[in-house]
This record gives sequence, C-alpha cells and structure tokens, in this order.
Amino acid sequence: MTSDLRVAILGAGYIASWHADAIRATPGAQLVAVCDPARDAAEALAASYGIQAFADLDQMIAAQVCDVIHILTPPNLHRDLAVKCLNAGLHVMVEKPVALSVAEVEDMAVAAEAAGRQLGACHNFLGLPSYEKLRRLRDAGDLGVISSAQINWSLPLVPLRSGPYGLWLMRQTQNLLLELGPHPFSLATDLFGPLEIEHVSLGQWITLPGGEQRPQSWRIIARAGNVDVTIALSLVETFDDRSVSLRGSSAMARLDYAADTLVVTRDNTADLVMNPLIKELGKSGAHLREGLRNAVRQAASLNQKSPYGLSFRNTVAAFYQGIHSGTPDPRFAPNAARTVMAGITDALDRLPRLPGIPARPSGTPQPRVMVIGGTGFIGRNLTRRLVEQGHDVRVLSRGRGGPFPDLADHVETVGVSLRDEDGLAEVMTGMDCVYNLAKSTDKSWEAALENDVATTERIGRAALRAGVGRLVHTGTIASYDMSAAHETITEATEFGQMEARNIYARSKAEGERRLIALSAQGLPLVIARPGIVLGDGGPLQHWGIGRWHGAGAVRLWGSGRNILPFVLADDVSDGLILMMTRPEALGESFNLIGDAMFSGRDYFDAIRARTGARLRVSGSNLTALWAVDALKQGLKRHALRKKGAKAASRADWKSRGHLSAFDNRKPKELLGWAPEADRDGFWRRAIDEAHLFW
Repeated sequence: MTSDLRVAILGAGYIASWHADAIRATPGAQLVAVCDPARDAAEALAASYGIQAFADLDQMIAAQVCDVIHILTPPNLHRDLAVKCLNAGLHVMVEKPVALSVAEVEDMAVAAEAAGRQLGACHNFLGLPSYEKLRRLRDAGDLGVISSAQINWSLPLVPLRSGPYGLWLMRQTQNLLLELGPHPFSLATDLFGPLEIEHVSLGQWITLPGGEQRPQSWRIIARAGNVDVTIALSLVETFDDRSVSLRGSSAMARLDYAADTLVVTRDNTADLVMNPLIKELGKSGAHLREGLRNAVRQAASLNQKSPYGLSFRNTVAAFYQGIHSGTPDPRFAPNAARTVMAGITDALDRLPRLPGIPARPSGTPQPRVMVIGGTGFIGRNLTRRLVEQGHDVRVLSRGRGGPFPDLADHVETVGVSLRDEDGLAEVMTGMDCVYNLAKSTDKSWEAALENDVATTERIGRAALRAGVGRLVHTGTIASYDMSAAHETITEATEFGQMEARNIYARSKAEGERRLIALSAQGLPLVIARPGIVLGDGGPLQHWGIGRWHGAGAVRLWGSGRNILPFVLADDVSDGLILMMTRPEALGESFNLIGDAMFSGRDYFDAIRARTGARLRVSGSNLTALWAVDALKQGLKRHALRKKGAKAASRADWKSRGHLSAFDNRKPKELLGWAPEADRDGFWRRAIDEAHLFW
C-alpha cells in the first residue's frame, strides 16, 4: 500500500465528527485539516482532533496540505465545491445528498474523470455489516425470488417542530426528500437497480412559524424490474423504524439499519402444531444473536463501533481502498450516485400540488430592540411577543433569513459572526435593549471557553462600546447546585465551586462572572435564568427532564417525584420584556421559574391524559449514573487518549434532578411578573397548544 493519504474536511457541522472519527480509523488515511467559513467552528473541531483549521477553501488548497477532501457543506454547494476540489487534483468524498440533480452529479463525475481522481458518494448505510450480509443472502438465492421490498425511514425530525428553521432542508418541501431520501433510495437502488416511480403521496402536514407548511409523511410507490418497492418516510414523533424488509418465495428478511441487525424468517417442515413455534423460536434466536453481537462489539470498542459510527467507518474505508487500488467500490461511485439521484428526481417530479406560500407583509422595520439567538426556541417566542407589544426587532442570525417571514415589516435579520466584535458593536448601535440568548454546545472546557464564555464576553464588550440602553443576558439555573432537597434557591444563592460541574453549567456561570465585571465598567446589565421551559415550539424530548431513548421512552433524572422548575415560554418572554422596561431591573438577576406545581411524572401523566400517548417513564439513581459516567470518562481519557474527558461531580449529577426548590418572589415583586398559576391553564399551553407530536 502507498503512503498515507492526507485528508481534509470541508464543513465543521454535526456530521463532521463522524467523518473525522472514520478517517482516523481508516488505514492509509491521515486527517490533517478542517475548513469552514465560520472560523470558530473550524477551530473548535481542529482543536478536538489536533489538526489545522482554515476559514477559506482556496487558501487550504493553495497550502497543499491534503490529497483528499470530504465535502460536508449544505447540499446546494456540493457541485461547485466538488468540481473546484477535483480540478485542483484532490480526490473527493461528498456527503449525501451528493447533488441536487442528475446533471449536477454528471458535472462532478466529468470533473473527476478529467482530473484522474475519484469521486465518492457517502451513502453510509450501505457499509453496514448486516446490510452486506443481506446482499449475500439475496445473491445466494436464500430468500428465493424476491417480489417486494418495504424501506422505512421513520425518525422524528426535530427541526420541523422546534427549529432551527433556517436550515437548508427546511427551506422547501423538496429539500426534505433531497436530504433524507438518499438513505432509503441508495438501499433500494443498490439492491435492485434503477427505480421507476409510480406514485408519491404526502401527509401529516405541519405549519411552520410564518405560515408555510411541510409534510411529515411521504409514501413513494415504485418498481424495480419485477420487484414492488415501497419507500415510507415518517418524520413525526414516532418509534424509530429505519428498516428494509424483503419478501421472497423462500424467506422474509428484515434489516434494521439503525441497529445493524438482520433477522430472517423462514418456513419449516414441522407439523402444524409445532410449525409456528419453531418459526417464532427461530426469530427469537436471531434477535438474541444480533443483540449480543452488537453489545459485545460496542463494549469492546468503547462505543467507537456503534451501528452509525460503523457505517461511516466501513464506507470511508471502502472509498480509500478504492483510491489505493485504483478501482472504486461501485456502491459509492458516481454511477451509484446518478441512479440514486435519478430516483429522487423522478419522485420529486411526481409530487402532488403543494400548498402555496402565504402572502408576506411589506415594510421596513425600524428596530430599537435586538435579539441574539432569536431563531432558537425562546428567541423565536421572545421576538414574536416583542412584536405583539409594538416593538420592531433586529434578529442576529448566521443564516440568510429567520422564522419570521410573516413579520417582515417588524423583524429584520442580520448576519454577523459572534466572533466579530466590531461587527457586533455596529449592529448594536442605536439599540435600547439587546437580548443575548446565544449558547454553544461544547465537549471540552477549552472549547467552551472559546465558543461560549469568550463569545458572551465579546457580546458584553460590543454592547458597552455601542452604548446600548440595556443588555439582558440569559444564563441558566443549571449553574446552581440543586443537589440538596432541603435547600431553597433564590437569586442570592451562590453558584459555589464550578470546577467539577458539567461544561454547560460551568461555562454559563463563567460568562455571567465576566459580564458582571464589565458592568463595573458601565455595562447596563440584567441577568435572567429560565427554568425548564415548555410551550409551543419546544421539543417533546426535553433533556432537562430526563434522558430520552427515542420518542416513547424517558429515564427521569432521579425519582421524578420532586417538583420541577417548569415555566412556560410565553411567561419567560414576558419576564424578559419586563427586564427591558422596568428601571428596577437594572443590575439585578432573576430566576424565571413558574409556580411550584408539578413533578416530572406529573408532566408525563398529563401528556397521557391530554393526548392519549403513554410514554414509558422510569426513574434513575443519580449516584449510579454519576459512577457510570466517571468510569466512562476515565476510559475515554486513558484508553482512547481523549485528554479533555473529565467526569462531573456527584453533586452535579444530582443537580440534574432539580432536587432543590426555587423561590420565585423576586421577579414577581420587583418586575410585576405573573407566570401562569392555573394548573389546567398551564397544561393547556404546555401540552395542548405545544404540538408535541405532530
């Protein structure tokens, strides 16, 4: 084998870490760089893997640091970026969807041929061991003559209900199939070849903020030769069913490609009474075997070989083997990408008539209020409540727009990097109030210092320079030690020692500390700490309540019988607006917690009573969870050499149960805040009007 290929990643979003880990596990490949126009994202990923960071693709190409590049950007950029990289002499792997049309795939394939380089399509589920076994069974004739296939992608798509709504896949109905369709279509076309689409139906529509509608159910009827193929996508809060079922004359096979398990059901020659028993025992044995195999593999690899992670490892390894051998793996080659895209394009051509886009208001907002993080759950609610009360709002967003098209005459969206202090100061100039609801999700304290704490301090400095009337900053109640059931927390309660706390709680506390230091220099500061926020636009799977295992099962933090600091999103927004208008608020902090009424178990009992949905709810021993996490972090640090891995304290884990009570008198007395106090009214707004399912 030749020397290692130097590999760079283009795009530092969620999927980047899966590619990075797969590259590192691939013989003959060396991860060396990451590029993203958002330099903070590039540097955060680079720090995690000890590689170079670039903010400009042309600069990275000119630096000649890599031989291969993985393109992980939004799909509308894939074609042009891939052609540029291929023309520069780089091999290219492209995340799905490879392109937006067959013509775009062809442009990329032509560029690869001309450059003498390989172009790979990351249809990762084709790399699963159980899928490869399914293909062998089909090829050997063990299933008999296959007559039909059912391919399901049933998985909740959170952005449809709680955002962010500015993502590429949310911009048009077609983008949903372009983004998710490559998974089932690649499985279908790899098994049976090109698809002839016969019918497409859409259902279970949801209305997005601003009035546009999106379908959450897709039914695609197709044919591949003599095989009937049905592809079903369900994006509501549903049981996870990502599967391929093949029905043949000799057996039926069901591949769960989310779990990497394959179960084959066969007829047998036993007498009538024993026949069904033997058939069911055979399925039981197969389930046991598959479950044990996966458990042993994941335990032995310290979860480095989860089904999803393994799918990337095998796909990336096959691509690099193709480069080294000079013969591409046909599963991931341009011809396969063409066939997949042809099927998706045919399906999109058969879409029924889609709902029209609602009429949009015209006008030029004159904002005096600014919301940073205005496209998130609380930020969206706050922006709309501000407009209802007569304010024009400037929303800071990375994207080209926000979820406010119906408020275009009152809301303007501006794009400024949170790392650009001069740009922040410029857009803050003239603002009576700036709300900071920005947060980051970091895996190490070093990353949190850079992405969350430094950003918070930068926003504070920019607000001071711009002379804003008031900066209202949202911290979190998670920074408190809530591990003692006999304690009552008020705004005067100290956070205490934060070194052994979880990264989020610690970084938000440090951000507050730095803003308070700036207030001594004249920054007009108010701090808000919301509780567990419920309401329209919030997710069913709220991790402040417990650890979720799909949409139907949750393990509560602790017993779930203590009263939780619930609060409605509308009430949080009303409290934040009062902090802008009341002179008494300046220099103060407020815990925005609703009246003490409900436990975690009460919440799920109310969901069942009001929606009919029974979720599987169990309690947990927080000390046991702490011990397991301490062991896991130790293994990460020593066995996997992840130096940033560090276990949180036992008190920190107990704090997740919100064992301490809260006193919410301060915002009531000082601001005149009046959170929902009626029990039925609370549930109506938290459940009935929250669209938790679909």
